[in-house]
Amino acid sequence: MQSYTIGQAARLLGVSPDTARRWADAGRMATHRDEGGRRLIDGQDLAAFSVELAKGGSGEEDASYTSVRNAFPGIVTAVKLGDVAAQVEIQAGPHRLVSLLTREAVEELGLEVGMEATARVKSTNVHIDRV
Repeated sequence: MQSYTIGQAARLLGVSPDTARRWADAGRMATHRDEGGRRLIDGQDLAAFSVELAKGGSGEEDASYTSVRNAFPGIVTAVKLGDVAAQVEIQAGPHRLVSLLTREAVEELGLEVGMEATARVKSTNVHIDRV
């Protein structure tokens, strides 16, 4: 399972690293330490927290999240596989993006909940790049 540093988690959540540290210190985000003493957040825990955060708001009205050239870096929060098609949800800061793509594409990218990914939007299509 993929884990994220506080800085990576902050970028995916669309907040500053200081805000992410405060949330971790307050127990809002579950963390653990690696062998080097760095604080890490498991991908599935970060995915769940990002969904919770988006539903309730960050509590920081000044915080904003913008896309650059229609790219939304975020974390995969759901993968639903069918026989041929699949649905992937990404939480990018306060934005929830859903992409319908082939099952084959999801398997080739190795997409799973808790993984970092970027949704790219053009017109009505959402494309997902694995980071």
